[in-house]
Amino acid sequence: MGDGLTRVSESITIVRGEEELFRRTGHLFAAATDMACAAAGLAGWVADHRAEEFAAATAARAGEMRVRKIYPAGLLLDSVSARELARRRDRLGAEIRVTSEEINETIIFDRRVVILAGDLRAGRRSYSVITQPEIVQGVLSLFETAWRSAVDLAVYDYRVAEIRQIAPAVLDLLSQGVKDEAAARRLGLGLRTYRRRVAELMAALGAESRFQAGARARELGLV
Repeated sequence: MGDGLTRVSESITIVRGEEELFRRTGHLFAAATDMACAAAGLAGWVADHRAEEFAAATAARAGEMRVRKIYPAGLLLDSVSARELARRRDRLGAEIRVTSEEINETIIFDRRVVILAGDLRAGRRSYSVITQPEIVQGVLSLFETAWRSAVDLAVYDYRVAEIRQIAPAVLDLLSQGVKDEAAARRLGLGLRTYRRRVAELMAALGAESRFQAGARARELGLV
């Protein structure tokens, strides 16, 4: 096989690099009637120079294809990202939900083809393109479970509107290791209010500790 392609079996192919992935799977965007996607961030699995191309192809088929997408709830802490998610929802006619659980980048076409994002090595990401029915069904079941527990974009956006306003400042204070009392004073908040905001921020990021919250925030580009 070529440098960008490894066939594991008749139903599992490892693709290296996005250009090769697009070449092999781009037609699915034009033909699929159902697409389910879990994205780790706004960029997702498509490179910036191809994102609009595929978004346009999907938008052109709005009403013909059901599009469901799950994004990390932490993205809603950034106002620019929140607006972009709403734009994608409206442009694509997509159903968008958010979750505080960790998710792996996945796309499922018509319940019969799965693309799983792999590791980034030497500047190129690997992707598993899977058609084996048993694996596809397993991945689909995991997606459906995540979908049921996720929250509608509009609902979650309303919930975090207040914390979003001070999230950058809180994240900055946490990264500096500023004690709660001093941090609360800097923000003009009571100590209990500040700690409640920190707890809300951690929940939105799906973090169990302040250190983990900082790591998740960096992964999402919030700090």
